[in-house]
Amino acid sequence: MINKLNLKSLSRDELVLFFKETGLPRYRADQLLHWVYERFAEDIRDITEFSVDLRRRLGGIASINGLRTLKRLFSEDKTEKYLFELEDGETIESVLIPDKDRLTLCISSQVGCAMGCRFCVTGGLGLIRNLKAYEIVDQVISVNRTIGPDRRISNIVLMGMGEPLANFDNVSEALWRLTSLLGISKRRITLSTAGLVPGMRLLADKAHGVNLAISLNASNDKARNEIMPINKKFPIRVLLEACRRFPLPPGRRITFEYVLIDNVNDSSEDAGRLAGLVKGLQCKINLIPLNPHSGTGLRRPSDEAVLSFQKVLSRNHITALIRESRGADISAACGQLKASH
Repeated sequence: MINKLNLKSLSRDELVLFFKETGLPRYRADQLLHWVYERFAEDIRDITEFSVDLRRRLGGIASINGLRTLKRLFSEDKTEKYLFELEDGETIESVLIPDKDRLTLCISSQVGCAMGCRFCVTGGLGLIRNLKAYEIVDQVISVNRTIGPDRRISNIVLMGMGEPLANFDNVSEALWRLTSLLGISKRRITLSTAGLVPGMRLLADKAHGVNLAISLNASNDKARNEIMPINKKFPIRVLLEACRRFPLPPGRRITFEYVLIDNVNDSSEDAGRLAGLVKGLQCKINLIPLNPHSGTGLRRPSDEAVLSFQKVLSRNHITALIRESRGADISAACGQLKASH
């Protein structure tokens, strides 16, 4: 059996070289990219711009295989969750979040995650492997193909399974494909990190213009060490210094994600310290009440505690929004991916 090369695994330059070595002109590479990223072709046989003989010839040695959709779940709030199977049999999840003026897809960058954040189910899986660039982008292609031509994903958040900056080379290539080949504006792409400071520097250099979100979740190192082990390597002071140095395009802000956990990080004192930490930064804070899951012992705070926390930030002139996670009834909310698999 011939082991076929998946052409999606090649960079644009590598694809051009492949066609050259196959005895074909460069424009054939551009045609293939058009069919993969604009027409969402699933098989070389679908590329009718190629002759029948060319399709047969290429199909004998190569493929453009994508993800296999194993499940598509629907939430009462219209959120959708997709379970995808990769070529090696591993699985990942993506979440489609509709809103009035946008259609956002939350995508994964790794199978599992090595960060070990206590409030996140995915972190309990450990890291199985990095996703390749085309596997990251194929989540967008697969969902676009499924929802049909009348709807298109407008926004991307890299907030699914995995730590994007721990898979930087593949993520940066995926960002290039999302913007240059799928045509999604950098302004509509947000990358969330647990705080890998070296990766933040690389992001500023190699993917300037995408939005940055920081999973902060505590106002002091003691609390953050307990729920986010990465803080022992990059403590809050170091992380925030990197945020202050991060080059923001005009009119943009860094988003700080703050998962509120009962009796861990939700006191008025925590809110006051948080306001002091981010003072002077161009930022906003998304307050996310914990989505509880078994095995952690962590609890969601009361609604009163959440509102009180927000009021302290507001009094300190910090923009703070309460974000109720979508799709909790299908385990698609923040921190719940792979909870049921």
